[in-house]
Amino acid sequence: MKIAGVQMDVALMDLDRNLAHMVSKLRETTDKGAKLAVFPECALSGYCFSSLDEAQPYAQPIPGPATERMRAACAELGCYAIFGMLEIDGSRIFNAAVLVGPAGVIGSYRKVHLPYLGVDMFTSYGDRPFAVHDAGEIRVGMNVCYDASFPEAARSLALLGADLIALPTNWPPGAECTAASVINARALENAVYYIAVNRVGTEREYEFIGRSKIADTNGQTLAETHTTGEEIIYADIDPARSRRKHIIRVPGKHEIDRLADRRPEMYGLLVRPHELKSPGRP
Repeated sequence: MKIAGVQMDVALMDLDRNLAHMVSKLRETTDKGAKLAVFPECALSGYCFSSLDEAQPYAQPIPGPATERMRAACAELGCYAIFGMLEIDGSRIFNAAVLVGPAGVIGSYRKVHLPYLGVDMFTSYGDRPFAVHDAGEIRVGMNVCYDASFPEAARSLALLGADLIALPTNWPPGAECTAASVINARALENAVYYIAVNRVGTEREYEFIGRSKIADTNGQTLAETHTTGEEIIYADIDPARSRRKHIIRVPGKHEIDRLADRRPEMYGLLVRPHELKSPGRP
C-alpha cells in the first residue's frame, strides 16, 4: 500500500483555506497512487493560539463539517486521510487527529501528552484509550507530536496490532533531534512503519522546521523531506513485515521478537501514578 505525507503550510484561524488546501493535496497524492495521506497536527485550524477563548471558535466536533467534507473527497478519490484538528466536546477542546475514509470517520485520537506550548497550553488531556483502526489493507494507530517522545504511546499501538503509526506534528525549533532520531527509534523498537508529518511556515513567533519522515520496520528511513517548504513524501509499505514480529537473523542462533521478549512484570514503575506537575497546569 502506498502512503503519502503532506508537509504543508497552515493559515492560523482559516478553516476553509486549510481544508481546501488539504483536499487539493489529497487529489495530488491519489494521482500518484497513494491510498492514505497524512497531514500535519492542527492542519485545519493552526496551532499558535494565545488563549482558550481564541481557539474555541475554530474547534469542531468529530464527526463534523470538516470531516464530512474530507469524507466526500475520500469517497470521490477512493482513499483515506489523517489530519490534525481541534475537537470540541462540550466545554472542552482536544488536540485531535482523525482518520477519514470514503464512508466517513473511521477513528479519532485525542493527544495524551501535552507540552506547554501553543494551543496545548489550553487543551484538555486526551481521555480515550489508544486504538488501532482499519484503513483498507493496513491497521493504523495515531499519535500526535509530543506523544512520540513517550515510547509507551507507540508501544501501546504496536501491542494493539498497528501496522503503521501516524504522527501529525508541529515541530518547532528545538525538535530537530526528534525528527532525526526518535521516529526511526519508535519504528525499530516496535517493528512497525512510522510516518511523521510536520508543517512548515511561520505562525506568530514560531517557524516550523519540516523534516517529515517515513521509517520502515527496521528503523530505516524510507522517505524524508529536505527543505522547510511544502513537500510530499511517499513510501510503499508491506503490512506482512509489520506483522512478522519474530525476526530470524540466524536460525537457532540469533532470533528476536520485540513484543514476545518484553518483561512487563518488571515495568511496574512505568505505570505508577506520579505527582509531578506540568508548567502552568493544575
